[in-house]
Amino acid sequence: MTGHPILSVSVAGVTLDRDGRVLVIRRRDNDQWQAPGGVLEADETFEQGVVREVLEETNVQVEVEQLTGVYKNLQKNVVALVYRCRYLSGTPTPSDEAAEVLWTDPAEIIKQMAPAFAVRIEDALRLADGPPASRAHDGVAVYGS
Repeated sequence: MTGHPILSVSVAGVTLDRDGRVLVIRRRDNDQWQAPGGVLEADETFEQGVVREVLEETNVQVEVEQLTGVYKNLQKNVVALVYRCRYLSGTPTPSDEAAEVLWTDPAEIIKQMAPAFAVRIEDALRLADGPPASRAHDGVAVYGS
């Protein structure tokens, strides 16, 4: 059918270690700090995509715990599903997509992130067993509750 917008689906993982630090990357393409993630492949589930993306970008193996938010970039027509993850193994290592990979204090790294990406970590930390967040953004500013 014509006239329908084409959306891209991405996934990201907000991973915490035993000390409560969050795993983040500084992306090579835009120099921004974000939770690791990327475009979902056609033949994988959301959860498989999160595990793959986190491993590819950080060298860290994770287990998906729960969906914490759904976010739409209104400028790029990208819908991102963000999951809270549990660290299993691996040492953070830079990759083709990540110039830096590190475990850091969530409150400190959130100050360095664009609001549209900081809110993903805030939502993952806030969410216990409540419903996932649903938000839209323009790549910087966040809209929605």
